Amino acid sequence: MNNETWLTVADGVQRRVLTHGPDLMLVKVRFETGGIGARHQHVHSQITYVESGVFRCVVGEEEMVLRAGETFYAAPNVWHGVECLEAGVLLDSFSPMREDFV
Repeated sequence: MNNETWLTVADGVQRRVLTHGPDLMLVKVRFETGGIGARHQHVHSQITYVESGVFRCVVGEEEMVLRAGETFYAAPNVWHGVECLEAGVLLDSFSPMREDFV
């Protein structure tokens, strides 16, 4: 499965599901500078890889600035979010898949 559809999810933020199975999902999210991935939590494990750009990330109580090639892990039910400091792309992997994304 390779979905070509980009969905606008917030001002300056678009998401595209790349592929998924019942236990795993890969999603590409592109941000304009200033775009916000609002703080949220979910039952899924999430690993995020910064493909490009610069992002301020908050995971639980930890705040960090990540650049291309860096990652973060958000355990199930842990609050997390991002702010894009320099336009870029994140690759989000979720386990199990996010049924609310399809």
